[in-house]
Amino acid sequence: MPNTKVLENKKAIVDALADKLQASTASVFVDYKGITVAQDTELRNKFREAGVEYTVVKNTLTRFAANKIGYSDFDELLNGTTSLASTTGDPIAPARIVCEFAKKNKDVLKLKGGLIEGSVLSVNQLKEFGDLPSKDALIARVLGTFLAPISSLACCIDQIREQKAAGAAPAEEAPAETPAEEAPAAEEAPATEA
Repeated sequence: MPNTKVLENKKAIVDALADKLQASTASVFVDYKGITVAQDTELRNKFREAGVEYTVVKNTLTRFAANKIGYSDFDELLNGTTSLASTTGDPIAPARIVCEFAKKNKDVLKLKGGLIEGSVLSVNQLKEFGDLPSKDALIARVLGTFLAPISSLACCIDQIREQKAAGAAPAEEAPAETPAEEAPAAEEAPATEA
């Protein structure tokens, strides 16, 4: 029979994992078998920059934590080497970073499954999320779409203004240029007659 102190310690870990899974906007389970220390350091730096917490987890304790909050879908996935990438920020970041890192490093990492905003997602769904740009980039695209008609209108108005300015300028300059051009022609004409 396990020691009560060990059981209390494990219970605290399960509670912390359950809280983390519930509080996060995205939690992705990753198989990290075969990753080198240098690759792991690079991956952790990328996660840190994106505000993603990355930890190696014990399958049994994670299974208990997932079941505690009502996600029994992960029972089959939680075997072998497992790590958890979770964030309370950009929900696409964990899947995107894992997918980019796996492509760059010849599939050292493999997605197992995950949660995004309370919905359980398969590996294929997570890969589709991984191909999306970041939340900030998506917001910028939407704002760009909203601003496109206004920008087009501003460009059209500016072109009309330039055309009007260009149309008025040659009319004023034309009389000044005409006498200057006629003067050399007049000088050449008598030279050819003589």
